[in-house]
Amino acid sequence: MIRRAIVTGAGSGIGAGIATALAQKGIRPVLVGRREDALLRTLETIRGQGFDADPLTWDIGNGDDAEALVDRVETQFGAADTLVHAAGNQFRCPAVEFPVEQWDQILGLHLRAAFLLTQAAGKRMIASGRGGSLLFIGSLTSERLGLPNVVAYAAAKSGLLGLMRTLAVEWAPHSIRSNAILVGFVGTEMTRDVDEQPARKALMARAPIGRLGTPNEIGEAAAYLTSDGASFVTGTCLTIDGGWSIA
Repeated sequence: MIRRAIVTGAGSGIGAGIATALAQKGIRPVLVGRREDALLRTLETIRGQGFDADPLTWDIGNGDDAEALVDRVETQFGAADTLVHAAGNQFRCPAVEFPVEQWDQILGLHLRAAFLLTQAAGKRMIASGRGGSLLFIGSLTSERLGLPNVVAYAAAKSGLLGLMRTLAVEWAPHSIRSNAILVGFVGTEMTRDVDEQPARKALMARAPIGRLGTPNEIGEAAAYLTSDGASFVTGTCLTIDGGWSIA
């Protein structure tokens, strides 16, 4: 039986790194994202390494069409036993000026969509009796770090941990595991706009390893947490930050 994973945000950055790592471990990822051109670049990378994936252009937005997305995956590609929610965005603004529209948009994509996608996929995992694996991509702002001007992002990433832990307990009897990765400073499109700001650059440089992480390094950890080798791992937050949080 082919193992299949739904990976949101698979067109670039951490999502692309995770999708590539899963493919390398024999799991066929369904690449979900808004931009077809970006998904095709990820697909080209995966195929260039001798593996395969299935691109699915879809704007998950606030997750209202999560049931339709999971139905589409099952109908077009086959049932998925793994869901990785890596899609994300950022909006920086002082809290006293933060627009409610941006709050709703960021909470919708990071947290609401995570719940609705998990609910839709979880129903099918439970009904199948085969179990499955859920993985949420958090950040240091989930529990370890406070930063100015990212109030919605920090709230959403913190909420993901509550979702992850609740599902770990509630769905364990169905052999469904639920985990999270708390990501430190990784070189992606979302961090590129602050790389040259002196204060931000100093903050990122605090990691003892002395560099930014890469999407592939996050992908390797995701491949482990969603693998059979992690069959006794659930409700866990794995911090990958180059030692930043202990420095």
